[in-house]
Amino acid sequence: MPSDSPPPRREPLVLLALALAALVVSGIGPKDRFTWLLEVAPVLIGAPILVATARRFPLTPLLTRLLFLHALVLMLGGHYSYAEVPLGEWAKEAFGLARNHYDRLGHLMQGFVPAILAREVFLRRSPLRPGGWLRLAVTSVCLAFSALYELIEWAAALATGEAATAFLGTQGDVWDTQWDMFLALCGALLAQALLARLHDRQLARAPRG
Repeated sequence: MPSDSPPPRREPLVLLALALAALVVSGIGPKDRFTWLLEVAPVLIGAPILVATARRFPLTPLLTRLLFLHALVLMLGGHYSYAEVPLGEWAKEAFGLARNHYDRLGHLMQGFVPAILAREVFLRRSPLRPGGWLRLAVTSVCLAFSALYELIEWAAALATGEAATAFLGTQGDVWDTQWDMFLALCGALLAQALLARLHDRQLARAPRG
């Protein structure tokens, strides 16, 4: 179970260094360089923003660790392409699945982690307090983000054609977009149900950013 005790001050720096090292490793001989760049783009964009805002808006330990885990999921998917990640291939063969489900995990995380991020921003920068309206706002943000990501995938497919096939990772599923958004919704709801109390305790001790 995640601890709500304050982490060492150096932990965010250690996680950042590990994430950067993982990024470098994931970029060595990826299955497709263009796909890798598209998949790790959130890390390339998000990491500098987090560094630039670290003093003004230090994140809770919970959110910091979740962002690190999400970055690893993105980088692993970028290196192999989501449809061919070995872990997903193992599960596919072991359980007789019709597809590599690592992409499904990625979209579950796409709701799970942004939910805690949105929750942290709302609770620290808006009048919203824990309750139904906060849950609705957080869930809406996560669904909007998921829809935006699907639009980005669509735009990439239109712009590059076959080059975006690995990035889309549909694996022949005509309902892939709907599944992606549904799993992001499930992730957002699950994160709030499981982690809200822990998050509230950590926010109570966090500096008011």
